[in-house]
Parts: sequence; C-alpha cells; structure tokens
Amino acid sequence: MGSQVEELVLQLKAAGDETRLRLLALLDQGERTVKELTDILGQSQPRVSRHLKILADAGLVDRNPEGSWVYYRLADELPGRASGRETVRAILACADAADTNLKRDRERLAVLKRQNQASAERYFEEHAAEWDRIRSLHVPEREVEAAVLATAGDGPFRSMLDIGTGTGRMLELFAGRTERALGVDLSHAMLAVARANLERAGVGQARVRIGDGNNLPVVRESFDLVLIHQVLHFLDDPAGAIAEAAQALEPGGRLIVVDFAPHGLEFLREKQAHRRLGIGHGLMEQWLANAGLALGSVEDLAPSGDAEALTVTIWSARDRRAPALGENVGLGLGETV
Repeated sequence: MGSQVEELVLQLKAAGDETRLRLLALLDQGERTVKELTDILGQSQPRVSRHLKILADAGLVDRNPEGSWVYYRLADELPGRASGRETVRAILACADAADTNLKRDRERLAVLKRQNQASAERYFEEHAAEWDRIRSLHVPEREVEAAVLATAGDGPFRSMLDIGTGTGRMLELFAGRTERALGVDLSHAMLAVARANLERAGVGQARVRIGDGNNLPVVRESFDLVLIHQVLHFLDDPAGAIAEAAQALEPGGRLIVVDFAPHGLEFLREKQAHRRLGIGHGLMEQWLANAGLALGSVEDLAPSGDAEALTVTIWSARDRRAPALGENVGLGLGETV
C-alpha cells in the first residue's frame, strides 16, 4: 500500500505543471511524436522532451522509439505497475475544458490529424493500383473479413496482437471485440497510414508500433488473440514467424492466419515481392504443430469461374496449455522482456 501511495504522489507531482498537463491532455487523444507535440504547444523540443521525461519517470507516459522517431503515449497498465492512464484521466476530468491553452491545443491537434490523414491518403493512392490488382484476384475483401470475424468468434478479447498490421484494417475490424490491441509492422509509411486510419475510425483502444514478426517487441504469453493477415508470403522465415506468434499467446490463446493457398502467379513474386506463391494446408499444419499449437479450423475461400484466381485460406489454432483458474495475464503491450 505504501509504495502505491508513493507512486500516486509522484504521479500527481509530475502532472502538477501547466505544460505537462497539456501534454497529458494531448496524449489522452492518442500517441504523438516529440515533433508533433512541439508543434502543437509552440515550445522548444528540449523543453518538451524534458517534460516528457518527467512524465515517463513518474509512470504516466510510455516512450516508444521507432527508427529516428520517438512516440509517446499514456502508460499502459502492466503487471507490477499502477495504471498511469487511470490517474491521468482522473486528473483531466478535473481540468477546465474551456481553458484557453487546452482549447487551442485541441484545435491544433485537429489540424495535425487532418494533415496526417491527407498524407496517408496520398500514400494509399500511390499504391492503390497494385493493391487493387491483387484484391481483384480473390474473393471480395468483405467476404474475407466476415470469415475472419466468424473464425475468431464474438470474444470479447482482452488483448489482441496484429502482426504485419499494414493499414491497421484488422485493428479497426476487431475494434468492437477487443479491450486492447496492438499492431506491429516494419514499414514506417504503413504505420503512418494505420495511425491515420485508426484516428479517423475513432479506434482508441488500439495502437501500432514498429516491429519485426520474427522478433516481436512484446511481453511473452500476453495475448489471447494473435492475427497474421496476408503477411507470411512476404517472409523469408514464415515458420519462424508462426513460432514467434505462438510465444506471444497466453495459455489457451488463439492464433488466426490468413494467406493465399498455393498458386502459380509468378508476377506476384516478380512485381510484388512475394517470397512464396501461397501456403499449403500440410505445410501450415506442420508449422503450427512445431510451434506447439493445436490446429482448429481451416477454411478455403475460393472465387468461382477463374482458374487463375487466388484462394484465400484461414487457419485457426490454439495454444495447447489450458489457462489456470484465476490467472491474471498482462495485456502484453509493454517492451520485450
């Protein structure tokens, strides 16, 4: 009890500064880079960075490096740590919403979000033709998404991980079924698209992070649902990615993999960087078994009337370990341990 009181006092002291309160109010609306926060507040980068360090030391915000950028967000609740997010929201509930600075910050944040959305749309338009060509080769995306939702079930899921999140579509699709969600991707450009899409859709419980599917930046055994959607055919070591995903599952957790069945469309290898021309049932079953997972369902979505069309396969597997009664597993959104 004493340590919790001390931590709360430290958090309240850290928040007891006008600039730091403004930073917390902004981060309550989503993660931001130092540059974005600097532009909104109109203060120098060293000054903003110093305030952010104080907030991070108090456990109110988390720091997430992404290449040469650093994203800050409200701290997640992790095992052994009080919830800084709850403290922040209790403090903000007492703040004057009509405060001139807070109001101006919200207006500048709205402008920033519109700029980010426009940038994301430009990127998407530049690549839309190639993505549309691939989508035209298989059943409509809405049918694939409906099948993925049906395979997962209604949930709710406490913690979801989307490996190779791309535009963040799976995070958006599962928004109504997840309490917390994390998407990882190796592309900074795609993460910018995902962030803009999630903000536009009002998906507040999901966030994204730079990350390698073969070396996930997450706490082990922390997610009750993991998705790998149209990713494995790009990888040099898809079996390793399956094994890594299995390590992220809590006992009894679910893994859903969506990818193409074997096909002969060589242009996807030559033009779209596909390393594999689809994945067969037997090979996937072997990968899942080697990762310690029990295969559940397999569903093939094959378009009709076109011999060269792509079949989309959805595999569902489960961690073989039964969750212990009363087990309290963390949400897995912290750094690798």
